[in-house]
Amino acid sequence: MANNGRRSVKKKKGPTTGTGGHGRKALEGKGPTPKAEDRTYHKAHKNKQLAERSAAKRGTGTRPGGAGARSGPKGRATEEMVTGRNSVVEALRAGIPAKALHVAIRIEMDDRVKESLKLAAERGIPLLETGKPELDRMTEEAVHQGLVLQIPPYEYQDAYDLAEETIAKWKKGHVSNAPIFVALDGITDPRNLGAIIRSVSAFSGHGVIVPERRSVGVTASAWKTSAGAAVRVPVARAANLNNALKQFKNMGIYVLGLDGEGDVSLPDLTVATEPVCIVVGSEGKGLSRLVRENCDQIVSIPIDSAMESLNASMAVGISLYEVSRQRAAK
Repeated sequence: MANNGRRSVKKKKGPTTGTGGHGRKALEGKGPTPKAEDRTYHKAHKNKQLAERSAAKRGTGTRPGGAGARSGPKGRATEEMVTGRNSVVEALRAGIPAKALHVAIRIEMDDRVKESLKLAAERGIPLLETGKPELDRMTEEAVHQGLVLQIPPYEYQDAYDLAEETIAKWKKGHVSNAPIFVALDGITDPRNLGAIIRSVSAFSGHGVIVPERRSVGVTASAWKTSAGAAVRVPVARAANLNNALKQFKNMGIYVLGLDGEGDVSLPDLTVATEPVCIVVGSEGKGLSRLVRENCDQIVSIPIDSAMESLNASMAVGISLYEVSRQRAAK
């Protein structure tokens, strides 16, 4: 057939309308779904902004947990939040100092809530009705059950000042017993600190010394374990424990380190009637090398050979009892 002089041209095969192949970019997609807190329209984004603004005003952050601590300048703890109905009522029963009790709006009442409100009112602790979103923010989403107890920061004394003041009072006759202190080396469990504070109070001790770094502080847990003794026994901080022990020795305080392989047995101690500072290490590691070198004597507690070591608070309690016994005998 005639084609009127025209040649037929075959078109190259390619994408047609409706295939979605109109360009590489059209096939690439939009990437992974952003996090809820990064989506400007999401509630989580607004909560994040609120928390950041509040933290900027306070200059602090929060640490999650049932009794989380807020951190201030240089990471030092400034306050704690005790959360949950059981924890709050127990803290109030123990007489832990409190700044405020936050109660959720329209909280469902039970015996724990009623007792918490009663104890807080009797002690004059401010009761603040707070919305759940704010409680969630304050506790960083911890399980609070509508109750949050705000604990003020513990006011530590300086270790050197505490020792100097106590020695001066003793020399003037204002303190009947020779000063006795307990220093903690590497102990991080607040329950151990609370139990030690309780023992120091029971045996008329004059203070507990804790290092500023890598050491336990006076937390809500320590307050509770001390059974109120933290009100009577000062806890002092030392920027450097070894330097503090050297200063103690210059004041005439005998520094006694507790260790299972000590060169002096506790019943054979000859300086119990003098001013002493008993140093206890962690249950696992014991005394650090430098602390050991700065002790006047390393004292061991006689125990059954089948028992490898004693808990730190138990070792302190036994040592304080022996010192007290020897002082009473003279």
